[in-house]
Amino acid sequence: MEKEKKVTSKPLIDRCPECESQNLIHDYDSGETVCGDCGLVLREQMIDKGPEWRAFTDEEKVSRTRVGMPTTYAVHDKGLSTDVGGGPFGVNYDAFGRKLPLATRAQMWRLRKWQIHSRAHTSVERNLAQAMYELDRLKDKLTIPPPVKEMAAVIYRKAIEKGRTRGRSINAMIRAALYTACRDSGLPRTLKEIGEGNPLFKKDIARCYRLILRELKMQMPVSDSVTCISKIAEKIGISEKSQGRAAKILHQAKEKKYGPGKDPMGLAAAALYIACLENNEQITQKDIAEKAGVTEVTVRNRYKPLVKILDIKLLTRSEKIALFYFVLDLKFLIGKTPLETFILNKNWKSLAIKFLTG
Repeated sequence: MEKEKKVTSKPLIDRCPECESQNLIHDYDSGETVCGDCGLVLREQMIDKGPEWRAFTDEEKVSRTRVGMPTTYAVHDKGLSTDVGGGPFGVNYDAFGRKLPLATRAQMWRLRKWQIHSRAHTSVERNLAQAMYELDRLKDKLTIPPPVKEMAAVIYRKAIEKGRTRGRSINAMIRAALYTACRDSGLPRTLKEIGEGNPLFKKDIARCYRLILRELKMQMPVSDSVTCISKIAEKIGISEKSQGRAAKILHQAKEKKYGPGKDPMGLAAAALYIACLENNEQITQKDIAEKAGVTEVTVRNRYKPLVKILDIKLLTRSEKIALFYFVLDLKFLIGKTPLETFILNKNWKSLAIKFLTG
């Protein structure tokens, strides 16, 4: 009796044996695995697990692919079901592109209708179908990344398994799951944005959000106000210099133990306002408050403690006017006659007051 041969698999290489670096580069064109630090070739003739065909346009990729989309939790049936008449030519044509007879077309339309109905024949599947449709709409409207959308779908499915969606609004529960996914991934999206500005709907979403945290035993990380800076700045057009200064202000406030328990949007708006004042950008509290979704009172209440705690020196209005006069005197009044000095001083002072106080 012949001895059975033991099949041994090659161990997975996760670090370079020469320099112990984990910076490995996989070159699928040449089939090699190379260390990015010392250049040692660790593996040759690596198997390419991609398709054997090449496509240079989207049309070629669609026509040459022979598989469907990957499984996803963001579809009610996870993308495993088929679709009657979903080929490249539609339901009225066969696989060769020839038009079907009228009787065959009517039969295919009936089959298509019943096949769609059979994909969601239970109450849970119909619930998932409606929830995933709403999630897809919210993803496009709020520009949610695909991983966050997938996480929201998983959270909603877990809530269904716990039986916590019974008797509650589907729209409120899927929005609460989306808000939970955004909080967990650090994506700056507020309840007001997810609730589409409806205060009553916002209360329902908040109630469902607390229910999800309690039943699924989830703990959310503390919201970082630094992530809200770019969101506000892009809407107003604030420079990168002011954004960097605002982030530095928030980091310094965090070191001083100021910020926990405060609204992240309000803190980010106040830091941006301080940065704009330091960089002489003409941005008002009203503009920042509107884009941040907070009130002007909130911006002022966060702005004053930040200036006091961090000991930031900002020029007052009277100091700005005095400095403006000084610059004008140096720039325009040197070498002028007394009459020209009087006229220039009078005109530029009125313009300065109108510009700085208006």
